Amino acid sequence: MQLDWAHFTPWQSLGGGLLIGLAAALLILLNGRIAGISGILGGLMMRTPADDRAWRWLFLAGLLLAVPLWRLLAALPQPTITASTPLLIISGVLVGIGTRYAAGCTSGHGVCGIARASPRSLLATASFMLAGFVVVYLLRHSGVGAAA
Repeated sequence: MQLDWAHFTPWQSLGGGLLIGLAAALLILLNGRIAGISGILGGLMMRTPADDRAWRWLFLAGLLLAVPLWRLLAALPQPTITASTPLLIISGVLVGIGTRYAAGCTSGHGVCGIARASPRSLLATASFMLAGFVVVYLLRHSGVGAAA
């Protein structure tokens, strides 16, 4: 395996990680809430009080506004998606099901739960990671999902 030096971005990755950590820390310190995207979005779909909905809308608006703000500073990277549309749909459904079974998503468990030393989050994150390792191994070594 070789490292793709053209796409190796340790400083941007570190900066992104620091911003995610800062946002998660500020949300829990100032609002007492966990920065789990599935829980934030799910709370908007349930009947919740207006004051509980406002911060959720603002959080999601911040996620959506990140792209146009980034465009002011630099060009956006061009993603390359080689998976088929059915595979992407199936993957999205499986992630949604996993999120419900795990009582949270990777951001809630992986960023916030681990920081709080939550045993459930440690187990959930280990499960996410293990499943990811197995799927990548199988896809790379079996030819399934390979670009045509």
